[in-house]
Amino acid sequence: MEKAQASRTAVSVALRRAVHQLRDVPVVFHDPVAIPLLGQTYAAHLQAAVAGAGSRFSLAMRAHLVARSRYAEDCLAAAVARGVPQYVLLGAGLDTFAYRSPFPQVRVFEVDHPATQQWKRELLSRANIAIPQNLTFVPVDFEQQALPERLQSAGFDSQSPAVFAWLGVVPYLTLGAFRATIGFIAAQAPGSGVIFDYGKPRSALAFVQRLAWDALAARVKASGEPFRLFFTPQEVAAELSAFRNIEDLGAAELNARYFSGGSDKLALRSGAGRLLSAWL
Repeated sequence: MEKAQASRTAVSVALRRAVHQLRDVPVVFHDPVAIPLLGQTYAAHLQAAVAGAGSRFSLAMRAHLVARSRYAEDCLAAAVARGVPQYVLLGAGLDTFAYRSPFPQVRVFEVDHPATQQWKRELLSRANIAIPQNLTFVPVDFEQQALPERLQSAGFDSQSPAVFAWLGVVPYLTLGAFRATIGFIAAQAPGSGVIFDYGKPRSALAFVQRLAWDALAARVKASGEPFRLFFTPQEVAAELSAFRNIEDLGAAELNARYFSGGSDKLALRSGAGRLLSAWL
């Protein structure tokens, strides 16, 4: 296994979830584990993030991350009410759901690169956050290992439905990798579903939206994790022909659902990012 190392993207997402708990009114996505998980390791980073939390970029980016986490867990809660017993986090990063889950009957599988998982487990240990019995870590080196085999060996039941949360991953994939994962999920038991976020191509955006797109693309490229894959809503719908009940939400719909009653300025502003759920 590689030496444990931090993912810059995962740290950035975790910091913004933590800032949301401290700065935004009302709190749209309650995450009591977000701050303890970062601990002293990222205390200075969190202090800096809080100081810059009121900038236009920070507000818009935080709104996107808050909305996608809240949306995924809203979808999961509805699926659990229908009897779905499994939740798979693809590219789990520093997601905290398993450590505050209200559904002890649901098996949770965190899928990520072995080095990323080792780093996360070190943070959990430093923060004295216990690993729940219904959580299974599934380390996958996607360059050398196949997701279906790794999940099966970890105890995933392909005969039972599952919800797959695939947040903050799709824009960094190749089209082939996206199709391979969607094909795997489409082959799961009836009642299964997937939630993911994706970005529209620059050419499909208005001028002002392109400026926001350019700024974000430059930031992620500088971090060493550039955007690679984009879809229009029509294109992504064509990729999901095996699914039904597709819900594809843009900034206006997400703002109306999650940010209409806030006293601060938290809101999605770019038309590029979208959230989608689809079911079998």
